[in-house]
Amino acid sequence: MRKRPIVTLTAALAGLVAVALLPAAGPEAASRKADPRKDQIARGSYLVKIMVCNDCHTPWKMGEKGPEPDMSRMLSGHPQDLVMPPPPALGNGPWVASFAATNTAWAGPWGVSYTANLTPDPETGLGKWTADTFMQALRTGKHEGVGRPILPPMPYPWFAQATDEDLRAIFAYLQSIPPIKNKVPQPIDPPEAE
Repeated sequence: MRKRPIVTLTAALAGLVAVALLPAAGPEAASRKADPRKDQIARGSYLVKIMVCNDCHTPWKMGEKGPEPDMSRMLSGHPQDLVMPPPPALGNGPWVASFAATNTAWAGPWGVSYTANLTPDPETGLGKWTADTFMQALRTGKHEGVGRPILPPMPYPWFAQATDEDLRAIFAYLQSIPPIKNKVPQPIDPPEAE
């Protein structure tokens, strides 16, 4: 009969110790829980990679195996110090566009377009944008959702089909990367491009 009270006393003490330790374990356990913002940024990073945003918005450089994105300027758009000469004349043949070696300036029937700075720099990138502004731009094909048209080769009609959740994730990721001050030139209309 004595064994039963000892077992009960031991169990009760173990329970008290566990309860006493809960406040100490609470914050640690809470920090191990999934952070929704961190998950959203991770999703945005994944989407930016598979949607090949770096192909145009990160200037290319010559690498050991040929042209490759210069990740030190990740998603900063057309380099502000690279002034492009007039594009080559293509005529009416099957070639309808040309692009710079950096893959950040494109010329065609629409004129000349330069890829935007997608970093969160407040003066030259998306630092002052909101998620809603970003989504509106991709849904409407207009800069900031209300401005000038977003020009080729930006495939905004395809991005416009993304879910709100995915577009918000992309924007959250873009806001999490290092800002790069890089003022991209304004597009050039077709008559001026010749």
